[in-house]
Amino acid sequence: MSRFVLVTADPGFTQRAQQAVAGLHGTLQTLTADYLPPGPDDILRVLSGELAEVILLGPGLPTEDSIRLASLFDLQYPEISVVLVTDGGADVALPAMRAGIRDLLSPAANSDDIRTMLERASLAAASRRRGLGGSVEDNQSQGRIIAVMSPKGGVGKTTVTTNLAIGLGKIAPMGVVVLDLDLQFGDVASGLMLEPERTLADAVTGAAVQDSMVLKSYLTLHPAGIYALCAPLNPAHADKISGDQVAHLISQLASEFQYVVVDTAPGLGEHVLATLDQATDAVWICGMDIPSIRGLRTGFGILTELDLLPENRHVVLNFADRKSGLTLQDVEATIGCPVDIVLPRSRAVPFSTNKGIPLLQEGSRDGAARGMGQLVDRFKPNWEQRPHKKLHRRAIV
Repeated sequence: MSRFVLVTADPGFTQRAQQAVAGLHGTLQTLTADYLPPGPDDILRVLSGELAEVILLGPGLPTEDSIRLASLFDLQYPEISVVLVTDGGADVALPAMRAGIRDLLSPAANSDDIRTMLERASLAAASRRRGLGGSVEDNQSQGRIIAVMSPKGGVGKTTVTTNLAIGLGKIAPMGVVVLDLDLQFGDVASGLMLEPERTLADAVTGAAVQDSMVLKSYLTLHPAGIYALCAPLNPAHADKISGDQVAHLISQLASEFQYVVVDTAPGLGEHVLATLDQATDAVWICGMDIPSIRGLRTGFGILTELDLLPENRHVVLNFADRKSGLTLQDVEATIGCPVDIVLPRSRAVPFSTNKGIPLLQEGSRDGAARGMGQLVDRFKPNWEQRPHKKLHRRAIV
């Protein structure tokens, strides 16, 4: 049963929050006040029972005090999600994000809106607790770094990346960041219908390099509850970004997020190799055509020699079509390993790409969407340990 705490002197909002929590089968403890104490312990010591999962601050509380207290919660009790109830506009969003606030909620929100927000914040708290392993000292553990790879372009790599990020966002709300490392021609921004104010070119220089909170302020928030760091707007900036800068950036993001999904450029350039050096997983995308298949086999060979193959491998066959003249067995025999996910050729995919709404965001039941969902499942906690789930099928001899 989830435990929620509300600090406010607004009886109307309190009533709506109580209705929302009743629908979640949780408990709500209300602290009636129009001011905040100096620190988190001053709130927690007056609570009865188990530690809270979500704390709502406001409405009616001073915004600056709420943000200050939230930053202390983020440092001292990162396993607790803090939600700020405020009618402040965009000027509040950035300071709130820097303070570690999980969500913003309007004081006029109805019980359904409050319930939805509480569900999201509760899931975020659960994800953070799993990452912490029950100990705040473990907060420095790195998140999972997933490199989405392909030696060849035009195989749907960005489509898989954006859908994977959206799907993981449902597992770890506000705990996913997608990084567009196709520095010259990246399409993550258009694939997610985003217009970033800051890009990767800003994130590898200046204060963001030393301060993760500054770095987080450069990220673009997607409505599905994930973050994105998009490719530079000017392709010429790619030449000014080194592999070492990319490696440092990925390490920073992995210290802040449960999942870092990296959309790499085609080929095996400097930035791709820097990503693979840190990646915990590689999702390999292969089209159902001879050049793509041979390119993947060659890429495996080169990275094996360089000892840069991540421990966890996930091979995705995209645009699968029985009329192509090739079979799944042909593909597996050529690349020398099993195909883990098959995505059938689908008219829904280009349609969703043109809209900027990934299939997994709009809840499509298309065959490609089901395949994307199966890929997301492979990254759920403890997936590899399930006896009925094998990371790979038998090797191809």
